[in-house]
Amino acid sequence: MPPARMQSDEEFMEMALALAREARQAGEVPVGAVVVKDGEVVGRGFNSPISRVDPTAHAEILALREAARRAGNYRLEGTTLYVTLEPCAMCAGALVQARVARLVFGSRDLRFGGVRSKFRLADNELLNHQVEVVEGVLAAECVGMLRDFFEERREGGVSGRE
Repeated sequence: MPPARMQSDEEFMEMALALAREARQAGEVPVGAVVVKDGEVVGRGFNSPISRVDPTAHAEILALREAARRAGNYRLEGTTLYVTLEPCAMCAGALVQARVARLVFGSRDLRFGGVRSKFRLADNELLNHQVEVVEGVLAAECVGMLRDFFEERREGGVSGRE
């Protein structure tokens, strides 16, 4: 029997992009996230703060919650989180608290980014856990989706990040 083929960062980011499209269809900022352990997706989420009436319902938080439920543990050691947009400070802190091993994100968030753009929380040496950070995977697709979403909102008379 041939060895199982490992999926690439790009393949998992494609899954996160599919979730971001679901968020967009629901009228939410198009961000999607998946948590992967040993090549298996164990958590999924897309931005839902508007529909859930929950300011913490970011794609990353929802994916981490599902992964933790499935694992029966709030520690998610050995996992990788794939997300289309750089996590905010809240989500970056959650990655550290969950002991996620690796973060792969598509596009930087120049306004709210908690990993590279505004703060460096995920791999900060002052904290007891550092997350390995990989950025720019399928960046053009991730940036394009966000750009198109906000352009449509501006044209429709709605502005701001929700």
